[in-house]
Amino acid sequence: MDNRDGLMLGICNGFQALIKLGLVPFGHIVDMTSDSPTLTFNTIGRHQSMMVNTRIASTKSPWLTGCEVGDIHRIAISHGEGRFVASPELIKQLADNGQIATQYVDLNGAPTLDIRFNPNTSIEAIEGITSPDGRILGKMGHSERIGRDICKNVPGAKDQKIFESGVAYFK
Repeated sequence: MDNRDGLMLGICNGFQALIKLGLVPFGHIVDMTSDSPTLTFNTIGRHQSMMVNTRIASTKSPWLTGCEVGDIHRIAISHGEGRFVASPELIKQLADNGQIATQYVDLNGAPTLDIRFNPNTSIEAIEGITSPDGRILGKMGHSERIGRDICKNVPGAKDQKIFESGVAYFK
């Protein structure tokens, strides 16, 4: 990726692949160690499928140029292994570098570990992260599950403009 100008997106299982390779959060393939960041089993020990509120925490990524920091979206999740875990040192580095892209939030828009709003209890309520340059985005929520008649009985903005932003990057 260092010498290319492309974008990469991994949603749900795609996020798992990106993190297992090290592409997020490091931006290149790395050998995994016992203290590498990972996505593991939800704390509840079973699959979770629901709509959740997520907050845009950083717009460093070209994938998120259609958003503003603080925007809240209702996103579908469906996974059994979506809990993001990493060392406190790495979490601080990600936060300092603007690599925490999206977070699970409560009804007031605050990041939370409350399982009612963060269904896997990811550290720092992390739902999505990026590579250091932002061109690689991995996230658990199914941002592709949008459309005029999808979840129309569920209030809230659902389109994070990820795909439009990705296309705009190349124009």
